[in-house]
Amino acid sequence: MNKTNSSEYSPEEDAFTKAREKGPKRWIITHIFHGSNKYLFTLTFFSVILSSSISSGMMIVLGMAINDFMLGNFFTLGFYTFVILVMAISAPALNMSNNFMREVLAQRMERDARKEFYANLLGKDQSFHDLQRIGDIMARATNDVRMLNFLISPALSLIIDSFTTLIVPIVFITLFYEPQLLITPLIFIVLFLISLRSYNNKMGPITRRLRQEFGQINAILNESLSGIEVVKGSSQEFQEMQKYFLNAKNYKDAFVDQGRVQAKYLPLLFVALTITIGFGHAVFLNLLGIMSIGEVISYTGLLTRLRFPTFISIFVFAIVRLAVSGAERLLETMNEKTDIDENVEGIVKKIQGHVKFENVSFAYPNSDKTVLKNVSFEVHPGQTLAIVGTTGSGKSTLTKLLSRLYDVSEGKIVIDGIDIKNYSLKSLREQISYIEQDIFLFSNSIFENISFGRTSSMEEVMAVARQAQAHDFIMALPHGYNSEVGEKGVQLSGGERQRIAIARSFLTDPAILVLDDSTSAIDSETEDHIQRAINRIRQDRTTFLITHRLSQIRWADLILVLRHGTIVAQGTHENLLEKSEEYRKIFVKRFNLDENEVRKRCV
Repeated sequence: MNKTNSSEYSPEEDAFTKAREKGPKRWIITHIFHGSNKYLFTLTFFSVILSSSISSGMMIVLGMAINDFMLGNFFTLGFYTFVILVMAISAPALNMSNNFMREVLAQRMERDARKEFYANLLGKDQSFHDLQRIGDIMARATNDVRMLNFLISPALSLIIDSFTTLIVPIVFITLFYEPQLLITPLIFIVLFLISLRSYNNKMGPITRRLRQEFGQINAILNESLSGIEVVKGSSQEFQEMQKYFLNAKNYKDAFVDQGRVQAKYLPLLFVALTITIGFGHAVFLNLLGIMSIGEVISYTGLLTRLRFPTFISIFVFAIVRLAVSGAERLLETMNEKTDIDENVEGIVKKIQGHVKFENVSFAYPNSDKTVLKNVSFEVHPGQTLAIVGTTGSGKSTLTKLLSRLYDVSEGKIVIDGIDIKNYSLKSLREQISYIEQDIFLFSNSIFENISFGRTSSMEEVMAVARQAQAHDFIMALPHGYNSEVGEKGVQLSGGERQRIAIARSFLTDPAILVLDDSTSAIDSETEDHIQRAINRIRQDRTTFLITHRLSQIRWADLILVLRHGTIVAQGTHENLLEKSEEYRKIFVKRFNLDENEVRKRCV
């Protein structure tokens, strides 16, 4: 299936779309120069150059002061002291402003990248999320994005400072000293740049391993904790621990390999030799009467400034490689194409609920197995369609196609005479409500969970909660509707979670209602109350009902019988009991009854 560069959701115009397609370096640069960031970067750049120039200039002034002192010109010492004091104050002041600006730039970049990545995830279709490991996605959304912050602060600022500190001393030596004194520092710079390139090339694969292994660790941790009941119930703690430790070891090994590369970083040796040889050269020229003592000291001071870029590069460029590797992982996710487009220019209208499937076939992405084959049926507004069949027959998949969680492989789905692909995705989904067996609640209050689909007042929420038979148990909680439900509603029973979900669905006032075994965890008495509420709200709404409960199936206007993704029969309850052997078998197997008993119970 060919993916398209579309999105299910886009909050605003994305300024980084083209940059994402051109790779991590271009994407990072675009973020740095986005909007007013370019002014902050420019100010930071020039403040770093000025600060470095002032620090190097202090060496020259110090040499002049020493020369005058040696010559007995004491009256100039006050002037030199004042100049050095101004320089000593100016450099740190510039560094403070530089640190502030780079931190603002770093935080902005992290903010923008985090927002971009999250919005991009929301825009991916369901088939994309089906294939992801949540822990790895979380590692990308948190740690990989965080590395972009470190890329700016301190890495980028220190890199600018480092290269300025390499160049400015060379300029000062050229202007104030013998040309032959350039030989040693120039040889060092050439060797330094060659070694730095080799160092970066070696660090690239290692940093990619580090980010991948970190993602793996997070994925395993997330899966183990999410399935902790299964782990404990199966007594698999030791096995899960071993699996986690194995990945932790791989993560540790990647750091060890990084340490090995850093331990062989030759520029640390080169800079020591450069200072020693350069100092010896200057002393030799002093003995020849070419250089003064002050010049020897200031020249040596300029050479010692080469230690800063050498030392700082060993970990700054490791941060850069980690950030680039993190950006690669972010772009790997963001550049994943999606099939379903939000179609903002699509049709926006109130749906009446006339649904028609026309020869619909469907296979999940990256799968050769056809889940639905040539499915055709029609449901009129206000009717209830019941879908029955054995496990794996495609019942839930069929209903998910309604709101374009997935797009059909063949055929089309028409609502009110319009292909659903021609609707605005937002408009379409706002008018279809799902209540499934596996209820998901957010770790907020009950009020926020019920009103999730629509901004509502407390009175409206309480009204729908009464309809869903949820009001009484909610009021029995310590904080009523403001009670927190815990992650995924863990503090509520299965029946209570389902009643919250039903109330949420009532509140959205959907044109199409999908009930996927939604009362499975509710006792018979409560179910009767909920069923009466559902019967009230389903008036003038098209309802899709997936269940094996005879009490619910028999009042459906139309029943589909699915087997292996194909409709083998459709009709009313009484009609199917008479004509469909497959329909009768479903209840014979489920209730261990013979066909005559099934007929009697359904009367």
